[in-house]
Amino acid sequence: MKHLIIYAHPNAASLNFNLKQTVIETLKQQNHEVVIRNLYDLNFNPILSLEDMSGQRMGEVSKDVKREQEYISWAEHITFIYPIWWTGMPAIMKGYIDRVFSYGFAYRYDAGIQKGLLKGKQTTIINTHGKSQAEYESIGMDKALSLTSDTGVFEYCGLEIEQHFFFDQADRPSPERIQEWTEMLIAAYQI
Repeated sequence: MKHLIIYAHPNAASLNFNLKQTVIETLKQQNHEVVIRNLYDLNFNPILSLEDMSGQRMGEVSKDVKREQEYISWAEHITFIYPIWWTGMPAIMKGYIDRVFSYGFAYRYDAGIQKGLLKGKQTTIINTHGKSQAEYESIGMDKALSLTSDTGVFEYCGLEIEQHFFFDQADRPSPERIQEWTEMLIAAYQI
């Protein structure tokens, strides 16, 4: 299977980096094709410009966006790995979506009806956040995160979400918790 990992965290010593490595190793052990797009290493420009917006409506995108769209088109399974900062995705990931998931590529409107164009692609989302799951549930943030990312972005574009992992209290996890999360990912990627 062709796996694309879209990753956003600036620290190579982070928990997110270790989770990404777990996914990569698990997939490679099963002889899957794996491509990693580390947005920080790519120095991906997250700013949706007026030029981007004008081009999207005409089906024209810049070279950096076109390259990312080619990887997405190639992939059968896309994994997004990023932390939750200020109750949302990092700016570089949001900008990636703004620019790459463009009209005519990821979605369009037919007779006023929205149509996701990335159907048939399986998706896994791996998020870390500092608050506990109980705190997020008590204020409804767990539902808000799923609504804004899963429904509002990924499913809107037709992606089929296999799993969405929320690893909580990730700013101070015990070695046992990290091992538990690692085992969860290994099991999830036994494809």
